Amino acid sequence: MNQYFKHLSEADYQKLRDAIANITIYIAGIDGNIDAEEMEWAQKVTEIRTYKMHKDLIEYYQEVGADFGDKINSLLASYPKDYNERNSIIEGKLSELNNILATLEPKVGGRLYESFLSFAQHVAKASGGFLGFFSIGPKEQEVLNLPMLTPILFENTDEEE
Repeated sequence: MNQYFKHLSEADYQKLRDAIANITIYIAGIDGNIDAEEMEWAQKVTEIRTYKMHKDLIEYYQEVGADFGDKINSLLASYPKDYNERNSIIEGKLSELNNILATLEPKVGGRLYESFLSFAQHVAKASGGFLGFFSIGPKEQEVLNLPMLTPILFENTDEEE
């Protein structure tokens, strides 16, 4: 666990680690159909973020990426098959992150929150549109800003991103 998350309990840190898989399942499955392209793209974005991310979050994404495929499969197996029920459960799990994010240093919490939003957008763009890419469906558009999460605003004075 990196220095920015040391104060968290193992259970809270696990919720943060599960967030990326939950966001993937939520956005990909909001329309009732999880496409393989969305899952593959989420895996690639997670891998990219293990080296191309703000330094505060690289270790987090390395940990998330280490078992990302297994985590997706495990979570999908544990959730109801009905996508409305599944989405409701995931919304609850993601809303639990608000209290955790609020305990982080504001810049780290803000960067993590922003990374969740951009990750959701990447997953949403992975299916549909021209040749299956770069178009966000109407149901995805409704939840793209992850409304169950409270925005964390911070002044970004770093040149490094």
